[in-house]
Amino acid sequence: MSKKKQISLITRDNGVKVEAINKSVALVEEATGQLLAWATGLESSTNNYLEQVRALATKLGAHYRADGLTEIGFWVPGLMGDVLHEREIFLEVFTPLDEIDWHNKEQRIRFRRDRLQLEQQGEFIWGVVSGMQAGTRDRTGSFYWLRYVDRAQQLRTIRDLVPYSLPYGIFAPAELYDIDSLQANRTDLEYFRRTAVPIKKNVIPRVSDPKNILQLHVGTASAEGTLSGLTRIYQNIAQKLEANTPLTSAEQNYVGYDAIELLPTEPTIEFRDEYSPESEFFSFISEDEDIVEVELTKPNTQDWGYDVPILGSSTTNPALLESLRPDEVIEFIATLHNFPTGPIQLIYDLVYGHADNQSELLISRMFLKGPNMYGQDLNHQLPMVRAILLEMQRRKINNGVDGIRIDGGQDFRFFNPLSGRVEYDDAYLLAMSNVVQEIGGNQRLLVTIYEDGRPWPEEGWEEKSRYRELIELQPESYQWGPLIFAHNTPTLKGFWERKWSRVREVMEIGDRWITGCANHDTVRRGNQIPLDKPINWHLGKILTHILHHAYDNPAITMWVYGFSPGLPMDFINATMRAPWLFFRNTDEQYGVKVVSEEFGFLDWQITPQLYKQSYCFPRLKSLGFKQLPQLQEFGRALQVAMIKQDYNLAEVVEVLRSCTDGNCIDETSPYKELRRGTMVRFLKKLDEDRLKSFALLFMEDCYQICNVAHYQSQLNAAHTKFNLSLRQFRHQHPWLQKNILATDTFDKLEDPERTIVYGVRYAPDTDKPTVAMVGNWEGEPITLNIEELLKVKRDRLQVAIATPGLIVEDLSSVTLANSQSLLLTANETD
Repeated sequence: MSKKKQISLITRDNGVKVEAINKSVALVEEATGQLLAWATGLESSTNNYLEQVRALATKLGAHYRADGLTEIGFWVPGLMGDVLHEREIFLEVFTPLDEIDWHNKEQRIRFRRDRLQLEQQGEFIWGVVSGMQAGTRDRTGSFYWLRYVDRAQQLRTIRDLVPYSLPYGIFAPAELYDIDSLQANRTDLEYFRRTAVPIKKNVIPRVSDPKNILQLHVGTASAEGTLSGLTRIYQNIAQKLEANTPLTSAEQNYVGYDAIELLPTEPTIEFRDEYSPESEFFSFISEDEDIVEVELTKPNTQDWGYDVPILGSSTTNPALLESLRPDEVIEFIATLHNFPTGPIQLIYDLVYGHADNQSELLISRMFLKGPNMYGQDLNHQLPMVRAILLEMQRRKINNGVDGIRIDGGQDFRFFNPLSGRVEYDDAYLLAMSNVVQEIGGNQRLLVTIYEDGRPWPEEGWEEKSRYRELIELQPESYQWGPLIFAHNTPTLKGFWERKWSRVREVMEIGDRWITGCANHDTVRRGNQIPLDKPINWHLGKILTHILHHAYDNPAITMWVYGFSPGLPMDFINATMRAPWLFFRNTDEQYGVKVVSEEFGFLDWQITPQLYKQSYCFPRLKSLGFKQLPQLQEFGRALQVAMIKQDYNLAEVVEVLRSCTDGNCIDETSPYKELRRGTMVRFLKKLDEDRLKSFALLFMEDCYQICNVAHYQSQLNAAHTKFNLSLRQFRHQHPWLQKNILATDTFDKLEDPERTIVYGVRYAPDTDKPTVAMVGNWEGEPITLNIEELLKVKRDRLQVAIATPGLIVEDLSSVTLANSQSLLLTANETD
């Protein structure tokens, strides 16, 4: 039975009294009563308290039912103490009266507004509602949020924590979506049926481990910077493979992997010029009683993905969706699962260890324990918070991904009053690994990868860290190994010599480590190396070449793929030789500070020739930075001024303005470029607002520069072919993932001028050498007798793969230049 409640609501939007009568959306009392009875019944069940609240969490948000009704639930701790009158808590629903063009950057749309009361039950508000429109690929759903008038008679908003669709960002209302129909019509259901078959009766199977991984940042991994852009890349490659058409060098960099790991796709924070919860992308223009006009702006947040407010982590950042529809995510995943050479798994990078400070505007304070270096610690120990976070993850992975990478496991800490110590919340980390995915009735547990550098942030953490705690607790999982973690700096002279003990660990105990050299963190750390450090000039003649060659090094890649245990991972920006840094255009408060710390990017990744390209810093060029030295000089001045003035922007501006008179920073830094015409004009007009604007434009320019599409025509065909051949070799020799045996050899020559690494591995159940490797990891050329070095007879081994440019005619005399290496396999005629 449906009953429409007539509500007279006095609100104070912009000082205007609004009285609205609900006419279209109605509470269905009988169904609501059943929902309330279900929630009440959990209290008398045999489940423990955490199991009870996890069940409640599954009903939070808005769920469109097959009968056309919508179940809605909100967790509202403390609300009754903040509200002025109980009757002034209401669900507000916006149903579009005009057609929304999802690709349009800006448009004005009329919505019908309905307001109705739901039922309050303790810390929850529940309801089953008729009249709400569910979204699909071709139809806009009703938008919704919960609103109330507080004791100060201000209108407040409670947003859906776990929505299925958030097309206009975290500050806008969520969209009701027909997620069940979307799942029922996906084209990879057969893949889930195959991979969800249990090995043992009544045991949910875990997804099989991949052989290697490609890490991508959606916003920069295709020309469009969207999931649809990636879908088109893989669909085009699939068509070429089926037609036996050769791939381009750039296309080769996307294949040869059986798993892709995306940098976080959760909604990120949004730019705030005022610390307020108003939406920049869903902005009210005019309001009558029942009709509102809203300006919709396509979200354009540009962030590397780790600056999250937690709200909406169940869905996808709309800035990564060309169509703003959840269907775009499913289409990409299905394209990978149906890939012609075999399924490609997808791995989500989940950020649940911390929240940005912006979360204070969006979610209950119950979620937050207090500040940390990233923003806020999350209160994982509170049962309802724990339940909601796990429910966010469940809805996220129900997109159909095959694995998860858990960011910052060392951040999951709490004070244990029983022990009197700060401890790691390993129970929660393990619970994340055991969240069950269900698609079309098929249940799976996912591949789990932990990033965990404990005892970070203790001094000396990098050398102390074992990188094994979670593997030992969950033997099926992986952890990021010591060579792919945050402070990997192979551009420095002697890096591999200093890391030799870690290299040995990879060989001896690294079978459950993610291996490799490049990722989103290591490459940006490379930008931060001071230029007075001992740089490895064997890698190149200029800094840009050194950095690219360090993180995409043929000799190291051969070791990782052709010889080393573990699970190899590459980063697309490294293999594409594209720039990379930590970027975000989402921070007005700390934007200048972030930019001042990233200016090493200009020295390490931008050349004068690159700076001349039209896609390189067009925004800053319009401000007067016509030449790279001008921007580099301003960056150095800004870095010094920020530190000396303790990040006081007003004082920093005064220091920078003085550069036009030759009094900038100190006498040892003349800053000649800043005293030229265009720079003088820029600095004389500089104030705090212009400095903040500069920081924003710098980040948006960098986002554009880091797009890999700009660099595809410059790739070395021999190098990309070499990398692909190693990935194929790894798939052909899966036993290499295991740790080395007592019969295997792995060592380096004692040479103060070089790092020459060699080894021999035996395949399981064989007594003959199967794979051998010799590589010059750093140093001047050296001529070696490979047979004597490996202690293997000439007729036992044959050359399988050599690094580009290395020609081998006689194994008794092979000259290896810096970064050259040789991979050998057992002679088939032996």
